[in-house]
Amino acid sequence: MLNAQTKVGDATLPNSVTFGESQLMLNGAGVREKMWIDLYAGGLYLMNKSGDANKIIAADETMAIKLHIVSRLISSDKMIDAVNEGFENSTKGNTAPIADKIKTFKGFFMDEISREDVFDITYQPSRGVVVYKNGKEKGVVEGMDFKKALFGIWLSSKPADDDLKKAMLGK
Repeated sequence: MLNAQTKVGDATLPNSVTFGESQLMLNGAGVREKMWIDLYAGGLYLMNKSGDANKIIAADETMAIKLHIVSRLISSDKMIDAVNEGFENSTKGNTAPIADKIKTFKGFFMDEISREDVFDITYQPSRGVVVYKNGKEKGVVEGMDFKKALFGIWLSSKPADDDLKKAMLGK
């Protein structure tokens, strides 16, 4: 492949990744900004390209979101706050049924986060949500209910960042 990477803000994301048995392609990527500061580059990886957020959220197939941290402003505490807010928004405030799973997931971000860290938040149907930091597996959270809420952080009707959602959907 001639162009095996895509430049997104200050980060470079691969055009394809493999998790489990599945090769995924970059569906779209963008930058998460807050008050004109780039926080991270985010890429959505799917088996087949799609611009339908609801279908992606509901799909029981391998997919991944890659977060390449580009700001020194992102700390473990700030990431956990953002995750809390994201789950509140993606579940319309109904986090109780998955509260234990959210707590487990937040534990994957307890170590200090540095500029250039890369998180792969994957969904693998045989295992559940598997999170990697810089290529090292941090843990697993099982359940489709959790996967839907998690991918909803970026793709729901109230996403973390509207422009990033559009970019991830390839629009």
